[in-house]
Amino acid sequence: MILSGKEIENRLEKDIFIEPFNPKQLNPNSYNLKLYNELLVYEDNILDMKKENKAKSIIIPEEGIVLEPNKLYLGRTKEYTRTENLVPMLEGRSSIGRLGLFIHVTAGFGDVGFSGYWTLEIHCIQPIRIYPDIEVCQIYYHSIEGDYEKYSSGKYQNNTGIQPSLLFKDFENK
Repeated sequence: MILSGKEIENRLEKDIFIEPFNPKQLNPNSYNLKLYNELLVYEDNILDMKKENKAKSIIIPEEGIVLEPNKLYLGRTKEYTRTENLVPMLEGRSSIGRLGLFIHVTAGFGDVGFSGYWTLEIHCIQPIRIYPDIEVCQIYYHSIEGDYEKYSSGKYQNNTGIQPSLLFKDFENK
């Protein structure tokens, strides 16, 4: 079951934590999250799953920045979220998608107990100018049934910024 916007608001500071929270970003069954003013781009054209891939930071100025097609940009939400007893999910806003801008390519499924900023996998179909603080995606919440273990990954939990892939760590213990 997906929580309504009113239920999201009722559960603030109990099961749902969003900092900063702005009631104007609340929807009938989701909450809009904003784009922070920084992006990461990988330095190499060929990425290796078994190695740490170096990335460089790009600051998005107030006048915006034009994204190039066929390039992966990593961004993050301006809001820090924490979720207890619910499964958080992330989707791009339809108004953004209708401009050919994809906000999360594959990683919209959160884990119960996740705490941190959401890293956004950003890709565009054609050149597009983006701006900091724009509402780019929405978080919504599913109830969870049955016993569960809270998310506790050392890779992404309690992050403080944009998180490039840490998949290479999965190969270190094999």
